[in-house]
Amino acid sequence: MDERRANPVLFDDLNEKPTKILFDEPTTSSDGGVVLLEAADRQLGLTAAFVERIDDPRQPGKVGHSVEQLVRQRIYGIACGYSDCNDAARLANDPMMRLVSGRSIEDESDTLAGQSTLSRFENSLDATTLFRIGCSLAQAVVDRQKERRRGRRRPRLITIDLDPTEDPTHGQQEFSFYHGHYRSWCFLPTAMFISFDDESSQYLVATVLRPGNAHATNGAFCKIRRLVAMLREAWPKARIRVRLDGGFATPAMLEWLEWLDVEYLIGMAGNKRLNAIAASLMKKVQAEQKRTGETARRFDECEYGARSWGTERRIIIKAEVTVIEGRAPRDNCRFVVTNLRHKPENVYRLYRKRGDVENRIKELHDGVDLGRTSCTSFLANSFRVLLCAAAYMLFQVLRELVDDPSLQRAQVRTLRERLLKVAARIWVTCRCVYVALPESYPWANAFRRLAIKLRARPASPT
Repeated sequence: MDERRANPVLFDDLNEKPTKILFDEPTTSSDGGVVLLEAADRQLGLTAAFVERIDDPRQPGKVGHSVEQLVRQRIYGIACGYSDCNDAARLANDPMMRLVSGRSIEDESDTLAGQSTLSRFENSLDATTLFRIGCSLAQAVVDRQKERRRGRRRPRLITIDLDPTEDPTHGQQEFSFYHGHYRSWCFLPTAMFISFDDESSQYLVATVLRPGNAHATNGAFCKIRRLVAMLREAWPKARIRVRLDGGFATPAMLEWLEWLDVEYLIGMAGNKRLNAIAASLMKKVQAEQKRTGETARRFDECEYGARSWGTERRIIIKAEVTVIEGRAPRDNCRFVVTNLRHKPENVYRLYRKRGDVENRIKELHDGVDLGRTSCTSFLANSFRVLLCAAAYMLFQVLRELVDDPSLQRAQVRTLRERLLKVAARIWVTCRCVYVALPESYPWANAFRRLAIKLRARPASPT
């Protein structure tokens, strides 16, 4: 017998009567909302994208868990907050996780895969398979957005944001290196997002794990080129804009983006020549700040060509003196290289919007544990990053379909707590599987409407 069932606990003095806590409900789960993830997965086709790209060399007669079941267990588990393979032991008999993973909830012996099985699975894939999975995930998101926008005005502008992030390591992982900027041993995964026209929503399309000593541009052009090809196939008439931070401002990247015929805005680090060009504007801003005592900024532009560029390009200059209460005024001069012809202040405003990507990357770390790359093998860690990306993509679907205003801009953790972490009792009859949620469930109406948008239909109470 499970130790938890055999050992209830008793509070003698919490209420008017003693309160006894039992652990003996065999057909209940604390993740009743995970069925929404399964429905979102069917619409987006993420599990199918994994299964189509993974060859299973195991002997069929000796296989206890199919590739599809393993992929579902990992993606849904990560989405529900169980990011480590060791969590499999805690979830082995959870009826809801068994149901959405394709296991039987009537047969108690038909449990989820254990830690050893999942670890072998994560370590079994090669680089070619991982590359193909990554491409399939990006295509799934693009296809989803194309289907969602059918019958509406076609997007005129699609913006691509690509940004690296730090993934600290704490062991003997392959390709973990010390990074001077972050001052830690780490990997440097990159995340790529797309957004449409003036919409505030950004959609993750790709994540790639990279060694800790990788330059920002390593692999970036290939990822951008493949994504641009997907977007142009889906929306041939849309303009495509690429926003990147200063680490990408290399001659090769600028030439490649111009060769792709896309709009670009890329941050640039200052140097002696640029600082000298901006000096007169900075003096005006400093004088204005001293006169008003408040933050002052002005914008200008110039044509600038580094020796390695071979040609001159447009540089937007933001000269600013920032005032923060309790601190001395601070000079803040920034540069952006671009091929846009808008006014300088408008160009910089467009560039600043890429700051929203930082919030999405924080969600990847805090919401689906992108940094849980604790495997020894670099390829196994790369697979984990893809699984985390898939879990995040499912939350994207929930967020774009939910109609409750408090959930439409909610973080992943909030969506998990309000839509997935709900107690459920599950039972099976010869005709139906029943999942009973609490009558007092605070988000029942939002849950019901979201389920209908995920192709459920109203049913009778019995």
